[in-house]
Amino acid sequence: MATSPSELSSPAGQPIAFKVLTVNVHKGFTSFNRRFMLHELREAVRGVAADLVFLQEVQGTHHRHASRLANFPQVPHYEFLADTIWSQYAYGRNAVYDNGDHGNALLSKFPITHYENHDISVSGPERRGMLHCVLQPPGHHLPVHAVCVHLGLQEAHRQIQLRRVCELLNTFPAEEPVVLAGDFNDWRHRAHTILQRGAGLQEVFVQAFGRAVRTFPASMPLLALDRIYVRNATVHTPLQLPKRPWNKLSDHAPLAAEILL
Repeated sequence: MATSPSELSSPAGQPIAFKVLTVNVHKGFTSFNRRFMLHELREAVRGVAADLVFLQEVQGTHHRHASRLANFPQVPHYEFLADTIWSQYAYGRNAVYDNGDHGNALLSKFPITHYENHDISVSGPERRGMLHCVLQPPGHHLPVHAVCVHLGLQEAHRQIQLRRVCELLNTFPAEEPVVLAGDFNDWRHRAHTILQRGAGLQEVFVQAFGRAVRTFPASMPLLALDRIYVRNATVHTPLQLPKRPWNKLSDHAPLAAEILL
């Protein structure tokens, strides 16, 4: 795959700024699976012009949908969304079923030098994963760790999964930047303390506004389930995205931020 555009480069040792977007794409369907909206979602994702896109519930394959929906892509959805904009991508397959699979993905304008998917499922049929990618922004003196997560619906499971996230992050060299983003299903707001104490992470919107942003359901958000956490970032600025068309594209609203390392 091609390298990142030259405009993302910075002299060695100089700060580098980039934009992050995270969204649970609900396998390309609107709430309650009423309409397939992946084409419209791709245009909205492009419009944000993010350097890193964290995706949850992204479809790898689905044979039944592919046979009955005329506009269903014949390639994995993360490839369809990446298209010609994000030359680098990684996929972590979490759930496998008769018709196909889905999981987490990262689209990147920076070279991905390594990636690994970690199964953090606890028990039962609910499959959850943690996709870890090592990125190398051109000209920057340190790699960046991008971790995309989708945590469980049960509080007890999330507590275990959050500890596993901390364990992974604490294996990274202490000085290397980290961006952790995704769907945390943390409607009780307990992840902030665990991740701060356990791995030194700060949530972008909590730092800026004192609280996490409500993202679910997208049509009228009541719960702050989606997050962007950072470590070793000197500046992190939340970005406001328009309500439309995002409130019609998935059951989760997206989050975006600018990060300066």
